[in-house]
Amino acid sequence: MWTKKGHFTGQKKPLKLDDIWRIRTRLEIEGNVKELALLNLAIDCKLRSCDLLRMKVRDISSGGVIHSRVLYRQSKTGREVQFDVTSRTAQTLTLWLTQSCLTTSDYIFPSPRKQGKSMSYSCYATIIRRWAAQLGYDPYLYGTHSMRRTKATMIYARTKNIRAVQLLLGHVKLDNTIRYLGVEIEDALNISEGIDL
Repeated sequence: MWTKKGHFTGQKKPLKLDDIWRIRTRLEIEGNVKELALLNLAIDCKLRSCDLLRMKVRDISSGGVIHSRVLYRQSKTGREVQFDVTSRTAQTLTLWLTQSCLTTSDYIFPSPRKQGKSMSYSCYATIIRRWAAQLGYDPYLYGTHSMRRTKATMIYARTKNIRAVQLLLGHVKLDNTIRYLGVEIEDALNISEGIDL
């Protein structure tokens, strides 16, 4: 759906693997450790923006060590989900936490303006739209949900295991996961293209 200003308001597109690498490379060249840690953690955790932004240092680490697996309760559903933290993400998070001198009770991504608050949704969405624009995409086709969908769509594309994706996203109903990934439409088109009558 498009707004009067010509902006897309429907389901946001996931990033592709080469998109992620292009963003990572740019952030590494810029030395932007905060956004690199944000990108990597957002992809690994597959959480909604409200949950990602409310995460505190103690949720992902103890004794200065980032956990390789995290159990986290989602605010929308109250259900716990698990996610792995890749070594790349652990390295960038360690560097970010060290550089920013954050304590265990601090938000991982604190607000740049309001002391004791987390980064706002609008700030996070602006960052993602900037990444999309730098890739040459329409920034309004991408948003915070793009980050949640990115790894989930890659996992499904590689394994076709919809149940695994459902568990990773913390969806209660399988139908929600199917709609979320657009699986039926995409798979139907792929099957149709593969049959030559």
